[in-house]
Amino acid sequence: MKLAFISDIHANLPALEATLHDIANRKPDMIYCLGDLVGYNIWPNEVVNLIRQHRIPTIAGNYDEGVGLHSDDCGCAYKTEEDKARGQQSIAYTNKQITPENRQYLRELPRHITLEFEPVPGEKINVLMVHGSPRKINEYLFEDRPEKSLLRLLEDANADIMLFGHTHKPYHRTLTQESEDQIKYRHAINLGSVGKPKDGDNTACYVLLELNDKSSTANPDSIKVEFVRVPYDVERAAKAVEDSPLPDAFADMLRQAY
Repeated sequence: MKLAFISDIHANLPALEATLHDIANRKPDMIYCLGDLVGYNIWPNEVVNLIRQHRIPTIAGNYDEGVGLHSDDCGCAYKTEEDKARGQQSIAYTNKQITPENRQYLRELPRHITLEFEPVPGEKINVLMVHGSPRKINEYLFEDRPEKSLLRLLEDANADIMLFGHTHKPYHRTLTQESEDQIKYRHAINLGSVGKPKDGDNTACYVLLELNDKSSTANPDSIKVEFVRVPYDVERAAKAVEDSPLPDAFADMLRQAY
C-alpha cells in the first residue's frame, strides 16, 4: 500500500499542478491532503477546485478554517508586527477572492483523518492525519521538540504514525516506546509544504508512505517514508504575487524558501 500526502499548498497553483503530476507518475493507491489550501497567493479558488476535482480526502488547516469562517484571523503565529500586517493583507485578499461555494467547502472540512491497517492478523497500525497537532489545528510541532513530549502526543492520540504539516519544514522522527515486555516504534512525519516551503529548498515537498505485509510497529525500518521534492515554475508563482495586491515579500519567500 503506497500513500501520498500533501500539505500547505497556500494558493500556489503551479506548485500543486507539478506535485499532482509527479504523484500521478508514481501511482500511489491514495492521496491525502492535510490542509492550508489557501492564503499568500492568487489562486485560492483554482487550488480548491483542483483538490475537489481529484476527490482528494482533505482536512482543514488553520488558514482554511479562518477563510471558511470568513474571519480576519488565520490562526498564524507572526514574529513581528510587519509580518502580522502582511498576514492580515493576505487573509483579507483571500476572503475577497474565494467563492461562496469554496468557502463552504473549507468550512466543512474535518479536523483529522484516521486510518487503521492490519498488515498481518493481530498487528494493527494506526495512522493519524492532523494539520498542526492532535490538540490544536495551529500548534507548531518543530523537529527539535523533546522526544518525550512528541511521544506523549502520539500516545494520547493512539497514533503509531502521525502525519502533519503547518511548520512547512519536513522531517521524520522515529520515537522509541519501551515497556516491560516490548519495544514499540512510533513515527512523527512532517510533510513540509507544497506551495510555501520554509526549509531553504524552494521545490514543492510531499511524502510517500509505504506499508506492506512486513510492516510492524516492532520494526522501524519496515515502514517506508520518502520525501519527494518537485521542481515547479517558482518564478510564475512569485511574479503572480508581485502583480497582485499581495505584499511583494511573499514572492521573495517563494524564491528563497523561508
